[in-house]
Amino acid sequence: MVKPDRSRYIWLYCRSKAQKDEWQALAEKANTPLSAWCTSIIEERIAEDEGNRPRHKIVKELESLKADNKVLRDDLRQKEVVLQRYEAELRRYRAEPFQTEAFKGVRTFSKELVDILKARSHVGSYEILELLGIRPDESQAIKAVSKQLEELEKFNLVKADGKGWQWIA
Repeated sequence: MVKPDRSRYIWLYCRSKAQKDEWQALAEKANTPLSAWCTSIIEERIAEDEGNRPRHKIVKELESLKADNKVLRDDLRQKEVVLQRYEAELRRYRAEPFQTEAFKGVRTFSKELVDILKARSHVGSYEILELLGIRPDESQAIKAVSKQLEELEKFNLVKADGKGWQWIA
């Protein structure tokens, strides 16, 4: 057993028994001995005088930042859903000329599709859809991409094999 070092003791005289009982209750609430609780209060005050922020203020700020972060994450999720809807609507709009056989006018090919085909030597059909961000439930967009690939093949710009597509121009 280690004997206490008497040179490290401080005798603290409270103003009243009620003050000591109050401090004792606060220390018990913090689940620390009274001496450790008093030490932490003193150290916090010294840190505050030296320009550092007290721990309780840092904790409050952290809680506030966490709450702000949660609000921003929820807002971001909501905006991502709206963005996905807009992108799906844009794909549907751009795919419309390729979905009707009787379309008259100029059909604009998807720049993203052409860039994907040019950048890779060989691309699988499912990989193309994935790279374009088209989900499996977007049947109209899938049909439009297939039609664009067929049209590009008619112009001898791409070549289809059993496993995917290759840019040849």
